[in-house]
Amino acid sequence: MMMTSFSVEAHEVEKKNYVLVIHGGAGTILKKNMTDEREAAIRAKLEEALRTGQAILDRGGEAVDAVAATINVMEDSPLFNAGKGAVFTHEGRNEMDASIMDGRDLNAGAVAGVTHVRNPINLAREVMTHSKHVMLAGAGAEEFAKAQDIKLVDASYFYTENRWKQLERARKKDKTMLDHDGDQKSDKIAELGYDPEDPDQKFGTVGAAALDMHGNLAAGTSTGGMTNKRWNRIGDSPVIGAGTYADNNSCALSATGHGEYFIRAAVAHSVCAMMEYKGVSLQEAADAIVMNKLVKMGGDGGIIAVDKDGNISMTFNTEGMYRGYIKGHDAPVIGIYKD
Repeated sequence: MMMTSFSVEAHEVEKKNYVLVIHGGAGTILKKNMTDEREAAIRAKLEEALRTGQAILDRGGEAVDAVAATINVMEDSPLFNAGKGAVFTHEGRNEMDASIMDGRDLNAGAVAGVTHVRNPINLAREVMTHSKHVMLAGAGAEEFAKAQDIKLVDASYFYTENRWKQLERARKKDKTMLDHDGDQKSDKIAELGYDPEDPDQKFGTVGAAALDMHGNLAAGTSTGGMTNKRWNRIGDSPVIGAGTYADNNSCALSATGHGEYFIRAAVAHSVCAMMEYKGVSLQEAADAIVMNKLVKMGGDGGIIAVDKDGNISMTFNTEGMYRGYIKGHDAPVIGIYKD
């Protein structure tokens, strides 16, 4: 298994010291499978997302505002598995999940299995700020969205030819395995369409973590889940402590990967907890969880995070991860492959 770690140390603390780090998914992302045009489009969209958050942070805006706006850019793009680019379930629907957390008071909001919400991260934020709950799901979440004037769209908005073809390929694999196995259940089907040997398999979840100039942290994550998922499956993205976590005492983190493993390892909270309780650095904690614990469990994916001092980590154990960060007025730094 290919494993890569990235760590960037904080600059000297300035009057306006803010940091934003993002991801657009991890998985089998290889240069040989990427056209120049697609790579350029992905890099441009990642930079647009970073610049959007930067503009908010630079004028003294809050970390939660920057996180939501940054994720909106990626949710509105068909390039990522969130919002407009959400993958299809086995039944041909789009079921989306999202969560957001404010490091100031550990307040959090999440939604799961929504099908008509254009920007799920915005609804998650409404759950955080305008309800006494943390997570809402399905039809109930969408009723709440109507009450909060969150934009709903027809299901056709989420249709893209590329995602539909991915579903057709996954369905064909299901049929082939069933034909081969007869009446026996296929282990691959039980894994909800995930095949680590498939070069087309990526985790396109999007996420952002920010430190604003007031010293506050926030993080958010949004996803369409796994292609060909069944039974209203929900992954780690809307689970606070698994796919998203933020605490001003340690770090803000968003994860992307094979969600079942990230839930079982409580990845997001574990990284922040190691920092707070053991006193280790962000990168040490990220390596311990993503590069050690997850690998031993068999979990693929990665995280992006920023700590209270402005140090960042972009750590993943897959072939690649769409990622980037920006610090203050510095130029954005963007990466895709493991090197």
